[in-house]
Amino acid sequence: MIVFGWAVFLASRSLGQGLLLTLEEHIAHLLGTRGATATMGNSCICRDDSGAEDSVDTQQQQAENSAVPTADTRNQPRDPVRPPRRGRGPHEPRRKKQNVDGLVLDTLAVIRTLVDNDQEPPYSMITLHEMAETDEGWLDVVQSLIRVIPLEDPLGPAVITLLLDECPLPTKDALQKLTEILNLNGEVACQDSGHPAKHRNTSAVLGCLAEKLAGPASIGLLSPGILEYLLQCLKLQSHPTVMLFALIALEKFAQTSENKLTISESSISDRLLTLESWADDPDYLKRQVGFCAQWSLDNLFLKEGRQLTYEKVDLSSIRAMLNSNDVSEYLKISPHGLEARCDASSFESVRCTFCVDAGVWYYEVTVVTSGVMQIGWATRDSKFLNHEGYGIGDDEYSCAYDGCRQLIWYNARSKPHLHPCWKEGDTVGFLLDLNEKQMIFFLNGNQLPPEKQVFSSTVSGFFAAASFMSYQQCEFNFGAKPFKYPPSMKFSTFNDYAFLTAEEKIILPRHRRLALLKQVSIRDNCCSLCCDEVADTQLKPCGHRV
Repeated sequence: MIVFGWAVFLASRSLGQGLLLTLEEHIAHLLGTRGATATMGNSCICRDDSGAEDSVDTQQQQAENSAVPTADTRNQPRDPVRPPRRGRGPHEPRRKKQNVDGLVLDTLAVIRTLVDNDQEPPYSMITLHEMAETDEGWLDVVQSLIRVIPLEDPLGPAVITLLLDECPLPTKDALQKLTEILNLNGEVACQDSGHPAKHRNTSAVLGCLAEKLAGPASIGLLSPGILEYLLQCLKLQSHPTVMLFALIALEKFAQTSENKLTISESSISDRLLTLESWADDPDYLKRQVGFCAQWSLDNLFLKEGRQLTYEKVDLSSIRAMLNSNDVSEYLKISPHGLEARCDASSFESVRCTFCVDAGVWYYEVTVVTSGVMQIGWATRDSKFLNHEGYGIGDDEYSCAYDGCRQLIWYNARSKPHLHPCWKEGDTVGFLLDLNEKQMIFFLNGNQLPPEKQVFSSTVSGFFAAASFMSYQQCEFNFGAKPFKYPPSMKFSTFNDYAFLTAEEKIILPRHRRLALLKQVSIRDNCCSLCCDEVADTQLKPCGHRV
C-alpha cells in the first residue's frame, strides 16, 4: 500500500519545484538579476554533499547558456516518448555519480520499514527520482540497479520495478544510449555465468521498461540483440532466477502485439515446453520458472498441438479455489485455481470462491517467494485498488498477515508481530473463529495472539484472500489435501462444505476469456468493460462505447 503514497509525494514535489523555478525566473527577469538569483539559490539550498563541484558546474553552465542562442533550444523537436526534461534548477544540487550505488542500496535496506501511505519516501528514493529527471541521471540509476542489487535479497527485483516505475519515462535518446551501453546479445548472456545477479537485474530492468513503454517505444527497445539475449537466458545452463526474469521480460514485451509476433516466431514455445515441467518442482525457484512457462504457453506463446492446461488438469477433488471472477486485473492464477502470482508493478489481490458466516474455519498457504504479500481474510466489501497499492488488510473489512515485513494489517494500519520473516517453503495457517470473533495466524504451527479488530466493522461474510507485490507467489490449501500444521481446536475446511460446478472450476486462458467476453457482449447487446481488444465507436443501448 506504499506505492501510491510515494507517487503522490513525488508528483507534488516535482510540481512544487517547477512552480518555484518559474517564480524565481520571473522575479529575476523583472529585476534584471537572473544570474545573481541562480547563484543565491545554490548557495542557500545546496546540500553538503554537492561541494565545490556544484559551484564550478554552475559557472560552466552559465557560460554555456550565454553562448547558446535560446531560440535554437526552443526550436528543438519534442520527444515523442515523453515531454522534454527541464534542466537542473538552481535549487537542485548536482548529485555525484559515485553516490548512486549507495542510494540504491539504502533504498533496498529501508524498503521494509515503509508501511503507511502517509510516510514520506526515504531521502535515497527522492534523490534517485530527482537524478532520473535528466538523461544522464536516468542512465546512472539504471546502470546502478543492474550493478548493485544483490541476488539473495527477495525484494531486489521489486525495488528495481518500484524505482523505475516512479522515475520519469526515458527519452528516445536515453533508451538508445542504454542499449548501446548494455550491448546485449546471445554471447553476452553466456558471459559471467558465475555471477547471475547482473543478468537477473538486466532482465528485470528490461521487463520493467517494456511494461512502462507502449507501442513504437517498446518495439524499438526489443532489438534483435536484446531478443537474442533474453532467449539465450532461457537455456537450461542459466541460473533459474535469470531464466525466470528473462521469461517475465519476454511476457511484458509481448504486451505489444508486434513484439508478441516477433517473439513467437523465435520458437520460444519449444523452450517453454521443457520449462513447464518445473511447475511442481520441489525447488521453489524452479517452481516459479515452471509456473511462468506454463502460464505463457497457455496465454501468450501458444504451441500448435499442445493441449491447454485447463483442458487436462484434474479438478475432481477441488471444491474451493481462487475466484478468477473476483480478482484484480494482472494476477496470474494457476489452472487448478490454488496458486497465484503477481509479475506486475501493481498490488494485485484475489478472494476465494467460498464465503463463511459462522463456525470455525482454517486454511493454509505455502510460501513460494518470501517477499511482500498480505494474506488473510476479507469480506465482499473489501476493495481491490491495485494501482493505488491497497489490498487485503488495507480497509476495515479485512485483516492480513505479512510475513516479509513481520506485520499484521488492518484498516491500512500495521502493527508488528513476533514471528520471524517467512522464507520459501514455510507454511502459514489462517484460523477464523466466528463464534469467538477472532482470527489467529500461524507460521509453521506457531500461533500469534488472536486478532479481533476487524469484527468491529463486520461479523460475517468472510473469504480467504490475499494481495501480492511484484514477483510474489504462493499456493493455497483449502482442504483438498492434508494440512501440514492443523490447529488443535476443531475446525471446518472450505473443501468439505463448498461446491463448484465443472464450469465454475474452469480458469480460462486470457485469449479464450476475451473471446468469450466478446460473445457475451454481442449476445447481450452490451459492451464488456474489461475486454480491451474490442474496438468500435458505436454506442450500445447500455450507454457504453465498445
